[in-house]
Amino acid sequence: MQKSDFNYDLPKERIAQEPADPRDSARLMCLDRSGGQVSHRVFHELPSLLKPGDLLVVNNSKVLPARLIGVKEGTGAACEVLILKPRSSDVWECLAKPGKRLKTGARVVFGEGILVAEILETTEEGNKIISFSHPGKTFYEALEEVGRLPLPHYIEKQLEDDEQYQTVYAKELGSAAAPTAGLHFTDELLQKLRDMGVQTVEVTLHVGLGTFRPVKENDITHHHMHTEWYSISQEAADRINETKAAGNRVIAVGTTSCRTLESAYQAHGKICACQGDTNIFIYPGYEFGIMDGLITNFHLPESTLIMLVSAFAGYEHTMDAYRTAVEEKYRFYSFGDAMLIL
Repeated sequence: MQKSDFNYDLPKERIAQEPADPRDSARLMCLDRSGGQVSHRVFHELPSLLKPGDLLVVNNSKVLPARLIGVKEGTGAACEVLILKPRSSDVWECLAKPGKRLKTGARVVFGEGILVAEILETTEEGNKIISFSHPGKTFYEALEEVGRLPLPHYIEKQLEDDEQYQTVYAKELGSAAAPTAGLHFTDELLQKLRDMGVQTVEVTLHVGLGTFRPVKENDITHHHMHTEWYSISQEAADRINETKAAGNRVIAVGTTSCRTLESAYQAHGKICACQGDTNIFIYPGYEFGIMDGLITNFHLPESTLIMLVSAFAGYEHTMDAYRTAVEEKYRFYSFGDAMLIL
């Protein structure tokens, strides 16, 4: 398939600039993947759309304050660093601007020395490998002091509260972007689901910015997928396997939870306790091994995320649903409305 097959027209005003308040007041499009029918609901109605025995798999990764604004040592030039993923305890792969001026050996100071970055090398993709020093503090303590949450480029408004860009169950620090399908849940909604017999289980996948990078190859099968670190505990694996054995549904909350489940299944032929890096690329033609349902947001045109949704819901059903969402004035992207695909 060609990347242009996944394009659609989206007016700029449909890109959500702030999250729904309360979180579960977002709209919810329900898509039947067998026949393509859609219905329009509100996210807090989710309990009426699920059934006892269903298991929601959520990604408990927490967004790092990964955006750093500092000055280049010696020149005072303004620099920006975006932390992506660790290489070791104090060495991280990052994006840096202005990249061409930050050569090996250059140092950038943040917060008057609370955190100092030294460029070690530049990768083939243009990312920087950076060593951080943080006198008298741990790396994460220094990061909390000088870092900012890395909102996607299409969000132009500042948040009133950084917690708006974290899920209510976020706990494992490591993501450069939020697993946004989970932003719609409140503690109260999760309790209502538990009370009716719908359980949740946590996995971890640290979201990298590669998620948002455009597919450049016209033939999507030539696209090189980014890698992200994931982990499934023994408890989570047991509960997922028990759910499947009982004939009940496993529903991934977000494309990151989906990629975690399917990565484990592809690597081991089953869900088991495991961790590692994944660069799984899911597009139409992929055979799902674990998932029975998906909760997700509305994604960018020609992105790997809309390709994943098309693989699960069917290409025609997905693109028709997106056209309907535009016509019905749904809100799109990270702070936008949601889809339930069953």
